[in-house]
Amino acid sequence: MIDLRSDTVTRPSREMLDAMFSAQVGDDVFGDDPTVNRLEEMAAAMFEKEAALFCPSGTMTNQIAINVHTRPGDEVICHRHAHIYYYEGGAMMRNSGVSVCLLDGPRGQITAPVVESHINPDDVHRPVTSLVEVENSMNKGGGTIYDRENLAGISAVCREHGLKLHLDGARLFNALAVTGDKPGQYARLFDSVSICLSKGLGAPVGSLLIGDTPFIKRARRVRKTFGGGMRQAGYLAAAGIYALENNIGRLQCDNDKARHLGDTLSTLPFVETVIPVETNIVIFKLLKQHGAGAFLAKLQERDIHALPIDKETIRFVTHLDFSDAMLAEVETVLKSL
Repeated sequence: MIDLRSDTVTRPSREMLDAMFSAQVGDDVFGDDPTVNRLEEMAAAMFEKEAALFCPSGTMTNQIAINVHTRPGDEVICHRHAHIYYYEGGAMMRNSGVSVCLLDGPRGQITAPVVESHINPDDVHRPVTSLVEVENSMNKGGGTIYDRENLAGISAVCREHGLKLHLDGARLFNALAVTGDKPGQYARLFDSVSICLSKGLGAPVGSLLIGDTPFIKRARRVRKTFGGGMRQAGYLAAAGIYALENNIGRLQCDNDKARHLGDTLSTLPFVETVIPVETNIVIFKLLKQHGAGAFLAKLQERDIHALPIDKETIRFVTHLDFSDAMLAEVETVLKSL
């Protein structure tokens, strides 16, 4: 089976499993799981922040950040295709009671001038704007990478207006593999950062929320109320430690494979457009006479699996379990259709 549905489909390597089975554990709700503590300390140091919190999922880390940074009735500014709005089940409205200001922007990105123009005035008729969120890389934008100067501009706007800024960095390391920036360089621009361990880094479970000590102290309380407190979580944290120590350096391989797929798709007569590939996500649109359902069915006949975005648009995501041989097979099948 060749699985391009997502980079969440990866399975732990033998080395990662060995690290998990040999982990020292305690009760993390009591704060005495040494492996969880080590993972959190490692992540905080990597991002040059004071503290971090290990959670089951990226949705939880994002939603905890929103809950801590806002009060019920506040408004969050983000792109209309942001994961926190589009793919998290209405959680920020349900769990935190906030409204949302959805911005447009090419390839899923927003800019400082647009953010500033949508900050609400001090008016009792309007919700209080309290949080801005960006996603890097941007999933629905085709894995696009934010320009660091743009992020710095958004950060400056937030500081000027007293707003918090959160980074959904689920696939941040795929972006950093391209830009060459260090995690700490990005983290300085944000009040909080969420990263996923279970996507390109290959861990089976887990995400990290990173920020200053008072923020993480409040986040730990919110995690408890969201049901995210885990007991002997060190077995899972060990996978995260292995991922951070061993799998960051190979992410450019995934980006390169995605670029190969994008180049191949651009030459095919039934493909209308391919969003320029920057990281490990390939989004392409078929000509109108070719439906996504029929196209995916043909791929499934060859045991190749992907996800539709709409009736004519499809997403491929490369990952560490997608080998060079699989890449060659997919390209051969695509050219034969």
